Amino acid sequence: MLSAEVSLYPQKTTRASEIINDSIQSLARQGVSYNVGPISTEIHGTEEQVWTGIRSLFDRASSAGEVSMVVTLSNAARKG
Repeated sequence: MLSAEVSLYPQKTTRASEIINDSIQSLARQGVSYNVGPISTEIHGTEEQVWTGIRSLFDRASSAGEVSMVVTLSNAARKG
């Protein structure tokens, strides 16, 4: 199992919230487990699911323009 905490930062846009929310919707289409927080999104699952989710977020956000992404990964067991 793998967990990731991901923050997206769309650049040079007035539509940052729209881009972030649209990107998060791509996770639902991937069927990956995720929790949206106020400053980051947590993704949980197998290595393939998490990496696919990260790629999906980045690809969707970058299709709207320049974006920065901060990712923290952990292979420690998720509690709770």
